[in-house]
Order: sequence, then structure tokens, then C-alpha cells
Amino acid sequence: MERNAMESLIAWKQSPYRKPIILQGIRQVGKTWLLKEFGRTHYERVAYFNFDEHPEYLQFFATTKDITRILDNLQFVIGFPITKETTLIIFDEIQDAPNVLNSLKYFHENGKDYHVACAGSLLGVTLAKPSSFPVGQVDFLRIYPMTFTEMLRADNEQGLLGYLDAKSDFDPIPDAFFTPLVENLKKYFLLGGLPETVARWVNERDSGQIDSILYSIIQAYERDFAKHPEPREYPKLIQIWHSLPSQLAKENKKFFYQLVRQGARAREYEDALQWLVSSEVVSKVPCCTKPALPLYAHEDLSTFKLYPADVALLRRLAQLDNSAFLHPSRLFTEFKGAFTETYILQSLSASFPVPLRYWTSSDNRYEVDFLLQYKNLIIPIEVKAETNISSPSLKAIKRLSGEDFPLRVRYSLQNLKLNGDVLNIPLFMADWSERLINLALEHIGVQ
Repeated sequence: MERNAMESLIAWKQSPYRKPIILQGIRQVGKTWLLKEFGRTHYERVAYFNFDEHPEYLQFFATTKDITRILDNLQFVIGFPITKETTLIIFDEIQDAPNVLNSLKYFHENGKDYHVACAGSLLGVTLAKPSSFPVGQVDFLRIYPMTFTEMLRADNEQGLLGYLDAKSDFDPIPDAFFTPLVENLKKYFLLGGLPETVARWVNERDSGQIDSILYSIIQAYERDFAKHPEPREYPKLIQIWHSLPSQLAKENKKFFYQLVRQGARAREYEDALQWLVSSEVVSKVPCCTKPALPLYAHEDLSTFKLYPADVALLRRLAQLDNSAFLHPSRLFTEFKGAFTETYILQSLSASFPVPLRYWTSSDNRYEVDFLLQYKNLIIPIEVKAETNISSPSLKAIKRLSGEDFPLRVRYSLQNLKLNGDVLNIPLFMADWSERLINLALEHIGVQ
């Protein structure tokens, strides 16, 4: 399978400012596979070290910071020389290896010609801790679940991809492309973007295996929850995690602690919640009291929405079988559009480097699903799960906030269209959002 992140790794390899790189992302998102494939296709050799399988390797980093001595020892265990420029050194499962993390500083300072790439589970939690982590001495690359585009490529839908890649106007998409793209999006909602589910579908064409894979992945995440340093936090992590379907099933998808446990209070759960966010199995979308630059200055820290990292994980957490999505009217509307919002968040997070927020009016009558800060602009985004594209909140945000937005975006099952300052993007074109937004801004006359 081809991953979009491969281009970022190639650029890293070629950069004169290259530092050791750390890949971040949830468990089972394909970090190890990607690094091994990158090494196989772009280097003469791959020197792979897994510190979970071989904790004895940690001794090489415990008594010295001299990278020459470290590499000498590593070469002995793999049986071939580690050469500058032509060997990719992979340190895997480094989340519990502080000396390995600290050594990256010395690889950067004293071994710039060695190419070092790292990965691990729960790295977000590890990196959030105060430690001797080499700040400023490493590069980071976040690996997201496979996008809809990546699934199409893996499933050999080259014709559909070619059409969308070539799209450079707002003319309606013909039914010959529109209909199969909706069908493929339906498939993506069932599979999600975790590589194992996509690969199993591509290889076996058996949707019955998908739920068992997702269940195993969720079980692995929940075993990770037990790694929280405070055992008393484990039940809280499980409670928050299992409350996600009910949180998102509401018309108002704001996170309520009362849905986690009757009588629960924020201060009891804030540590567990932050741990889940740091682990990246959930995404936190804060509310903004004012949709103005910079968005972070207007966040209401007590009000937020919480989404799982992948749309299929939400389906499996909700214990919905594949058949729940076979009826056309339920395809994207199940759970009041929660799956569609999760999908759009998943796509936009992989496309734009800035975190998304959302907006509600002071009387809570109107809510804009997401706010995107892009090119010093604020772009309000509404997500519609059907062809009904009535958008009172997109109208209200201009009127009530007093802000002038050059472009507003709506995702729906309607066809592609630019109507004044409102851009309707079909749900299956979410991965092409940046190109379409730039095209719309150019059409409107915004530089």
C-alpha cells in the first residue's frame, strides 16, 4: 500500500537540515511498516532495532552517549556494518526507552550523516512528560490513519483517483463518477483507515473479518490504558473511551462528564482525559467563543467535543454491525451524523497542520461544526450527512459574530458547487479540500 507520508520521509532524507525523525501516531496506524518500506525502497540496508522485543539492546545506551560506541555494539548484533547515508537506522518501540530518546541529541550533534528514524506506541504520552528529551534536536512526522484517497489507491480505483486529481473547476461531477465515489465512501466508513482492515479487505474481500480486526485493535488500545502510571486512572480511561458513542449521538455533541458516569466532575477525569488525548486515540476539538484570529486565543477550555481517531473505531465502539450501513438512508446519518463528522475531522487533520475548533452562538441555537484557521483566514465548516444542505448556522456565524468570512465550506452528499462565498464539497472529496479551498479563494479574489 502506498502511504502519503512516504513523500514526507523522502523529503526528510534529502534535506540538508535533516535531524533524527520520530514518527507519531496511534497503535496499528502503520508506523513500523512505513519505516521498513521506506528503508527497503530508498536505502541499501535497514538496521532495525525493536526495544520491546529485545530490551537487552537498551544496555548499549545506558552507559555511554558516544554514538560510535553505540553503533559498534548495534552492528555486532545485526551482523552487518551501519554506514552513513546508505543505511536507515530504525529504533522501534522507544516509548519506554529514555536513554534511546536522549541519544538522538548526540546523533544530531555528532552523527549528522547517519539517518535515524524512530517509532513507538503511546509516544504522545511519553513526549508530554518533562524529561531530558532533546528539544529542537529531532524532526517529527505524524502518521494518521489511511485517508479515503489512500484506500482508493490501495483498492486499485485508479480511474476515480485520476478523475479527482485532474479536477480543477467547480463543474458538477458526472453520475458515472459521483455514484461509485459515494459507494467507495460507504466502504471507507465500514473499513476505516487502519492499514490492517484496508489490507484485509483488499486481499480477501471479506467484510466479515473487519469487525474482528477492529475489536482486536480496540482491545490493544484498552490494554495500553493500563500503562497509565496511576492504576486508579484505568477505570476512568475506559469510562471516557466507552462513552464516545453516546457523547456523539447527541444533537449537541459537546462532551458531558455526566455521560461518563453519573455525578462525574471534570476535575476527577481531567488527567485521564488528557492521557487519552496525548495517546492520540481521541481528538479534542475545543469550542471558540469568537471565530477570530488567532483561534487559540478565543478557546473555551471547559467546552469541547471528543472524537475517536478513526471512523471505523467509532462504529465498532458503538457495536454497530456492517449491516447497519447497508440501508441508503442510514449510510451517513447514523448517530446524527457523528460518523460523518468523525470522517471529516480525520481527513482535515491529515491535510492541515493546525488543530480544528468549533463555534456555538451565545444562546446555543447555532453551531458550526469546525473552524479552520488557514492562510490567516478563518473558514467556518459545516458537515451535512445527507443531501439536505440547509445551513442556518453558516449564515448565523456571520450575522452574530460580526466577522467577515471570505469563504465558508459545507461538506455534504450534494455535488461540487461554489455559490457566492459558500463552497459545497462532496464528502468523498474531503481529501482534496486544500486544493478546492485555494481554487475557491482564487475565484472569489482572495489572495
